[in-house]
Amino acid sequence: MATVFQTIRNINRLRQVINILLKYGFEEFVTTTPLRKLIPARQQSDWFRGERPVFSYTTWERIRMVVEELGPTFVKLAQVASNRPDLLPDPLIKELEKLQSSVPPFPYEEALRIIEEELQRPVDELFAFFDKIPLGSASIGQVHRARLHSGEDVVVKVQRPDIETKIHTDLQLIKELVKLTENYFKNLGILNPNEIVETFEKSLLRELDYQHELRHIEQFRKLYKHVPRLYIPKPYRELSSKRVLTMEFVSGCKITDTKQLRAWGLSPEILAQRGLQLYLMQIFEYGFFHADPHPGNVLVRPNGDIILLDYGMVGKLSRAQRFAFAGVFIGMAQRDPRRMALNLQQLAIEHEIEDIKELEQDLEELIEDLVILDTGEAGMTLFTERLQRIAYKHSLQIPGNIFLILRALAILEGIGLQIYPAFDTLEAVKPYGAKLLAEQFSWENMRAEFANTFLQIGYLVAQMPDDVRTILGKLRQGKLHFNMQVTGYEELLSEMESLIRRLSLTILIAALLIFSGLSLRADYGQHIPQLWGISYVTLISWIIAGILSTILLLLTLKRKE
Repeated sequence: MATVFQTIRNINRLRQVINILLKYGFEEFVTTTPLRKLIPARQQSDWFRGERPVFSYTTWERIRMVVEELGPTFVKLAQVASNRPDLLPDPLIKELEKLQSSVPPFPYEEALRIIEEELQRPVDELFAFFDKIPLGSASIGQVHRARLHSGEDVVVKVQRPDIETKIHTDLQLIKELVKLTENYFKNLGILNPNEIVETFEKSLLRELDYQHELRHIEQFRKLYKHVPRLYIPKPYRELSSKRVLTMEFVSGCKITDTKQLRAWGLSPEILAQRGLQLYLMQIFEYGFFHADPHPGNVLVRPNGDIILLDYGMVGKLSRAQRFAFAGVFIGMAQRDPRRMALNLQQLAIEHEIEDIKELEQDLEELIEDLVILDTGEAGMTLFTERLQRIAYKHSLQIPGNIFLILRALAILEGIGLQIYPAFDTLEAVKPYGAKLLAEQFSWENMRAEFANTFLQIGYLVAQMPDDVRTILGKLRQGKLHFNMQVTGYEELLSEMESLIRRLSLTILIAALLIFSGLSLRADYGQHIPQLWGISYVTLISWIIAGILSTILLLLTLKRKE
């Protein structure tokens, strides 16, 4: 019975989606796919957005409008997709970045009910004070200020009621939509919509469980506890659960509030540089970084400490990825497109590069443009946009974490440039690249790499007798089979078939001509009819030979074309 109700909910939601798609002029998306079966015959569409006709907007703008109206799940999907420029066209990414996930708050009473259900205690026992008015509200949850009985000020993030059910329904719907309309997306230049949905599903399901964010905060506090001038709020594990997250309340001003910073006697320029250095340290030294550094998540205390908030989006880099990522910047600094190309290949999960020279040429143009332009123009934003286009053009499927880094650095650059024009992110990255390059080829790292290689060789040698014994056993029992697939021979077979046909026709024509020549010398008497003294047998042979010669000529001309 539950399955029946779920199916009905899915169909109703799907019809809502179709209505919104039609409203924004995506008629071809519906009418050219199996979705058309769900449109009532007399349905009419409103083809205006406000007072402007829908078609006066670009396709990318209309996609954003559709997403906004479909609600939180689709907004989240679009925001995740906007971090995958290797899969989406640049104009669409620019539109998706405009999306905001702010939604009206849900009632205070609902928040109390969820807290008590999750923590199994009355709110009065948990908190001495709990503010009825939320500090902020988003698509997944909202945040309230509170105070513990011990006197500590905290913030409590509470998940929206029934959001999990709604998101699971929408996720199933999105999967079905992508299956039905995959070719439509590919025609728009969206290379792999299924991969985007899978990435989104993992990200969103993690975000639905606040325990993930709690662990991120704990990892950050442990990893960066000795880093000066960086403060990470304390989480309260005993007051947190899957749907509730309690953490220390911290106050400060946004890093872009230069007026307040100067009132505290702080230099905005120094703070911007310090914030950038903290991020570069996270990325290049630790490989574990805060991935959403917009101004609301980067605060400054009166003593100059930088506070990072919101750990729902965190990125990780392996040692090999850090070396390759640094290699991209080193190649750019040294004006070496080949080094950049090789490191991009190492970063890529998959790529379809048939001609690496073309990739090197694109990277060389990128280097030339960045070197020629002034600092104010040749920044991280331009570098990211150009690199995104190159990755998209060459189908380089670069891990999402790399683009999270580029996005974070571009945001930081935007913050820095608001404070003072000389802010230069690319220049600040170079020393870290050089340091990682030295580390990559240091004796300690080379020794570790050699040790790992010899360990793998040793394991291979140790396993070899068992593997050989298994193969010989299967061979004796007649159970050893080989599966071989040969590709790329279709054109050769086609050429051979054409050659055989033409050769056969040539032999047949030659045989007919020889036969007709011999038949001219034969004496058939009155038994065989003749025309102009030539027997019908000879004439028929000539006619057949002429027809076959014409066919042979046409086949030869067709092959040359």
